[in-house]
Amino acid sequence: MSIKIIQRISVLMFTLLAVSNVQAMEAVKVASGLNMPWGLAYIDDNTMLVSERAGLLKQVNLKTGSQQVIAKPNNVWAQGQGGLLDIAVSPFAANTLYLTYSKDIEGEGATTLAKATYQNGKLTDWQDLFVSTSRSDTGRHFGSRIAFDDKHVYFSIGDRGVRDNGQDTLTHAGTILRLNPDGSTPSDNPFVTDKAVLDEIWSYGHRNPQGLVYDRPTQKLWSIEHGPRGGDEINLIKRGANYGWPVTSHGKEYWGPLSVGEGKLKEGVEPPVKVYVPSIAPGSLVLYRGDKFPELNGKLLAGALKLTHINVVTINEAGKAVAEQRIMAKLGERIRDIEVSPQGDIYFSTDSGNLYQLKR
Repeated sequence: MSIKIIQRISVLMFTLLAVSNVQAMEAVKVASGLNMPWGLAYIDDNTMLVSERAGLLKQVNLKTGSQQVIAKPNNVWAQGQGGLLDIAVSPFAANTLYLTYSKDIEGEGATTLAKATYQNGKLTDWQDLFVSTSRSDTGRHFGSRIAFDDKHVYFSIGDRGVRDNGQDTLTHAGTILRLNPDGSTPSDNPFVTDKAVLDEIWSYGHRNPQGLVYDRPTQKLWSIEHGPRGGDEINLIKRGANYGWPVTSHGKEYWGPLSVGEGKLKEGVEPPVKVYVPSIAPGSLVLYRGDKFPELNGKLLAGALKLTHINVVTINEAGKAVAEQRIMAKLGERIRDIEVSPQGDIYFSTDSGNLYQLKR
């Protein structure tokens, strides 16, 4: 038997073993009775913070499942898809949280980045760092996931239900923003010298990016966003890139079998790494790095709302999506957010109000 054949058999056996291990995972319910738990922030083995879209921030005991309200921020525009949205522990300062929410401004919601101090079970010193120019008269497409590199904060904003916003660079709607930890604009952002583009914009042409993760080992920023009827996308986010919406799309109109935009690809538009047809309706994205689930190491995990599962995507060294698995489908749950602890534990929330931990 040749060396090449032996190598191929070894790869196949490893792949089959990895698939078997992934499918053997189970979800253990940690807590229930939450109200649309949109964002999760792991504090320690006993504590998870949960943002409820209706406007409450809760602390959940991971051992007992008990929960308590620790804050109700002011001016949260909790209508449609808006409300209190993502939450993340700051890598820049101790006892500090970043949060996003739709801020009530004259009866419309503007996606906003805030910072607060969390200590001894209490939230204090709430401060709006950046109120985006993204208001619209719809309650749709706030985006609003947070990610960090070593020096900056990224957060995503949907097109706010106004398609033309995707290519309008004088609005923050339909973009991913890059800010300093204090909410100011980095001097090396791609458009700071271009008066036709807002300084905070890192990338644009997005529809509704509800998943965002920065992978430190590879220094890559990944996003997943809702397409229209079909055409959800995983994108590798690049400095200053245009991701096409609504000029390019892999989806159809809701009202008929017509393609959205001019086509699927176009010169000057960054193509997606992966497209979902039909849509899975992605609500979150993480890139797993850890030893507790070695079969997931280096893979993207997306929470699927419409198709009720965790979508596991294998990315090769060239940054291409080469395989996909679907786990937790038997739960029949709309999976909203996924959180990975520093120790490699995986938790996820569902729209029905449950918090789960992955086990095997």
